[in-house]
Amino acid sequence: MGHWDLVIIGAGPAGLTAGIYGARSGLRTLILEKGIPGGSVALTPWIENYPGFPMGISGCDLVDKMLQQCKRNGAEIRDLEEVVRLGLEAENKIIETDKSTYSAGAVIITSGCHTRELGVPGEGELRGRGVSYCALCDGALFKGKKVLVMGGGNAAAMSAIYLSNLASKVFLAHRRSQLRAEAAYMNDLQRSGVEILWNTEVKQIKGRSFVESVVLFNSKTNEIRDMSIDGVFVLIGEVPNGKIASEAGIQVDRDGYIVVDSRQRTNIPGVYAAGDITTCPLKQIGTAVGQAILAAADAFGYLKRPYYYEQPIQKD
Repeated sequence: MGHWDLVIIGAGPAGLTAGIYGARSGLRTLILEKGIPGGSVALTPWIENYPGFPMGISGCDLVDKMLQQCKRNGAEIRDLEEVVRLGLEAENKIIETDKSTYSAGAVIITSGCHTRELGVPGEGELRGRGVSYCALCDGALFKGKKVLVMGGGNAAAMSAIYLSNLASKVFLAHRRSQLRAEAAYMNDLQRSGVEILWNTEVKQIKGRSFVESVVLFNSKTNEIRDMSIDGVFVLIGEVPNGKIASEAGIQVDRDGYIVVDSRQRTNIPGVYAAGDITTCPLKQIGTAVGQAILAAADAFGYLKRPYYYEQPIQKD
């Protein structure tokens, strides 16, 4: 069992930022990531609202800059290693993975979220055969084809715009009459030629070996129609990766997001959370970075007890 001052679970923007600040403060810092560093941001085609990049930057490039900075500051990153259990009762926290076991004085959970599924007939059977959850990953497979993007937020709008440069036709279906996406994306959507299907839900995805059509329902007109399509991109929100946290006694809300205070502290002393996994209502790279800085700074105070540090108040 290796002992670390600080163990961070997840290597998205929040985890990498916490790693930068933890290592810079002198804490022996380990980041564990079940996949590859970057999280969902690494799969984002283009980011235009992150400060410091007025012309925009790809998600992959932004994550790579964070990753290199994290390593230069001395944090150790172990990817393809999934945390399977947490033991948080004692002063030294226990982190079990599918490869090893570690102990740490403090833990920051930045495990993020995973893509929400539609939950309709045909989705599971045709996943990877025309049903996708990542435009950047799979967009090239649909060059010259007709695709449908399902969703109404920034991710759906960005993906539709990206796909419009590859596919012969892109539809964006949203179950409401107004998108949640930022105004800048709305302007880009209009220029891209994406056709928006308002008040529209996917009820079924059909196909033998690959996607061939979708059954659409218009909640305003009650019309049901079968539309021929080659691919379906599902971008309808996310589900928090909070199972191991709740199993370890960390307080989560009814949707599974970790409850934190203004300094990113959970209900267990020495355990913090930052980024999309928390109850923060705005899921953005900037908010994840800010939360991670707070968490790492408070973790340093918790471990080293500098003169200015205020003893954490343990919650009920």
